[in-house]
Amino acid sequence: MSSILTNTGAMVALQTLKNTNTNLTKVQTEIATGKSVASAKDNAAVWAISKVMETDQSGFKVIRDQLNVAQSTVAVGLAGAEQVTDLLKEMKDLAAGAANDTADFAKVQTDIEAKQTQIEAIVNASQFNGINLLKANIGTSTPDAGGGAATPNQVFKVLSSLDRANGQADTTPVFIEVAGQAFDTDVIDARDANGDITGTPKVTKIESVESAKTAIGDIEKLIDTAIKGAATLGSAAKRISDQSAFVGKLSDALKSGIGALVDADMEETSAKMQALQVQQQLGIQALSIANQAPQSVLGLFR
Repeated sequence: MSSILTNTGAMVALQTLKNTNTNLTKVQTEIATGKSVASAKDNAAVWAISKVMETDQSGFKVIRDQLNVAQSTVAVGLAGAEQVTDLLKEMKDLAAGAANDTADFAKVQTDIEAKQTQIEAIVNASQFNGINLLKANIGTSTPDAGGGAATPNQVFKVLSSLDRANGQADTTPVFIEVAGQAFDTDVIDARDANGDITGTPKVTKIESVESAKTAIGDIEKLIDTAIKGAATLGSAAKRISDQSAFVGKLSDALKSGIGALVDADMEETSAKMQALQVQQQLGIQALSIANQAPQSVLGLFR
């Protein structure tokens, strides 16, 4: 039956053309943005996952920057500890050379005191951004919870990771901790306001062969302390370096994962656009043919 009121063919052709135009607009948007999922309306589930991954990836970039700063902080402390160890070895050699009756005890003692002064200067200077890992109190302060005076920190902490359980919104911060090595109390003599040593000197004053032998033992203990401190800082430096490298790789992996979820396949998108353009042209032609159908009804009245 032919009707001049209802053109079913035109309705079908028009609906098909609308669908084609909608798909073509989506493909053009993918080409313009480079993303197959640019907003939540494109694919809510994938978009939500990608946004969580984006926040994690951004956080890991910041964490890596902080790890690099921490690496420099520990490197400064480690360099100071190694230099202190070398100076203590030189002090031991001086003391060993004084363990005979022909030694100039006063000269040896002067040289040892000079090296002790140098060690103190190195310990005090081995700080980075206000953090000195060669001191018991490394330099930062923690405010008292009750509103009292801040207390110096004895541990240097750096955020190393934000762990997220599967399907959980909350993350768990993980820290690398480096304790102050207390060279200021275990290696350096305590002094009063006048610069005079308070308490028992760390190294016995060399005035005779016997005192030189005692000084050698004293210095041996200081060397052991310095070596242990340097080893601790070296281990921490390696851990921070390894964690920084891992976080960098993890950040890159997250970025790749996000791309796999939301980035458009440009080869596929290009082929799809060409196909849709052909479909659009055919749809326009089909609609034109369907719109001409009512004209044939006029022939019935001639």
